Amino acid sequence: MRIPPFYRNSNWQRLFAGMAVGGCISWVIFLFMFGVMQERNSVIMQEQANKIHELQSDIKIWQDDYKELNEKNEEMLTIQKIKVELTNYEKYEIKDSQSIHTVQEAIQDDLRSLLAKDLATVYKNKEMIEKTIENKIVKINGKKYEFVIREIHYYTTIHIEVELRLAD
Repeated sequence: MRIPPFYRNSNWQRLFAGMAVGGCISWVIFLFMFGVMQERNSVIMQEQANKIHELQSDIKIWQDDYKELNEKNEEMLTIQKIKVELTNYEKYEIKDSQSIHTVQEAIQDDLRSLLAKDLATVYKNKEMIEKTIENKIVKINGKKYEFVIREIHYYTTIHIEVELRLAD
């Protein structure tokens, strides 16, 4: 049996030649389109990289300014509130909450001059604050009591924990 001699037929030759030329042309078009697309993507990526670098430098500048402002604000902190907590009053059987509240208010009134003062200034004068509280004597239910400071926390709110003790 023989293979038909299609290679001699010019129609078949034109078909195969057209397929080969069309394949080459389509491959060139594909390479051109792919190259254009890759070039566009590389330009976009370069622009994005430049923008990222610019934004990172802006972030660094903002963070430095933010840190500087925070440091300035910490230096300028002021006392907003004074909170006094009285402890050890159960030991002396003081059950009158009005008396306890009055004593706390008296200590707060003595320290009211500290309000709106700079935190650093108040902290420098902490010995004076302690002496002011410890030298105060109050009378509750006919007995005289003095104060002993257990804790003082300095921030925008001064939190003072005071313990009662019978005065001599």
